[in-house]
Amino acid sequence: MPFFVKAAALTCSLLLCALAQAAEPVIAWPSGWQVEALPEQPAEPSSKVSRQRAVKNDAGGTPVLVMELTMTEVESGHAVNLQGVLLEMRKSVQKDFAQGGYQSVCNRIHEAQLSRLSALETTCTITQNGRHVLSQTLVAALDADKAYVLSYAGQATAYAESQDEILATRNSLKL
Repeated sequence: MPFFVKAAALTCSLLLCALAQAAEPVIAWPSGWQVEALPEQPAEPSSKVSRQRAVKNDAGGTPVLVMELTMTEVESGHAVNLQGVLLEMRKSVQKDFAQGGYQSVCNRIHEAQLSRLSALETTCTITQNGRHVLSQTLVAALDADKAYVLSYAGQATAYAESQDEILATRNSLKL
C-alpha cells in the first residue's frame, strides 16, 4: 500500500472517539474510481464509525489518489475544538511523512465548506529531495452532534489533474 494511503487512513482515525449510531453520509464517487470496502472499527456496542474510501488508479492499476470520508457522532455535551483536532491531524501527517524520508509544508488552516457545513481545511505539499511528490488535503467540519473529516491525498500530478473530480465529489456530499 502506498505511503500516502496509509497516511490518509491514519489521519482519519484520529477522530475515532466518542461514537454513537448515526446515519451514514452520502458521497458520489467519481466515475472509474475503485470504492474500497473498509473493515468495521472495533467500538463499544452502541458505537459506530462511518468510513468511506475510494482510490483512483493509473492505467497500470497503481493507486495515484485516495479520498476518504470519516464521520463520527460526538457524545452529548462534548465540545470539539475543531482547529485543535485539525492541527493534531496535520502534525501527525507531517511526522509520518518525515519518518518516511519526506519533507512537508502545510498551508495555514483556513475556513472552507464541506457540503452544507462550515469547515476548516489545510493542504500539505510533500517533497523528497526538493521535488514535489505528493499533496494531501484535510477538511474537518462539525454538525450538531457529528464530526466529519474528508481527506484526499495523491501523487502531485494526479492530485493537480484531479481537482475537478475532487471538487465535484466534495460538492456531492450529503451530510
